[in-house]
Amino acid sequence: MAKPTTAKIRLNSSSGSGFFYVTKKNTRTMTEKFKIKKYDPVLRKHVEFNEGKIK
Repeated sequence: MAKPTTAKIRLNSSSGSGFFYVTKKNTRTMTEKFKIKKYDPVLRKHVEFNEGKIK
């Protein structure tokens, strides 16, 4: 079987609050690690989220 084109990733908060988002990423077009600024409801402000593996 062929590998799926999308993979589930976990976006961990860089502030250390423990909050995370789960989303999908196209592994063929986006080969580097994913970083994005999103809202962290624990801190109640926007912070950078980094890609991590789902355990």
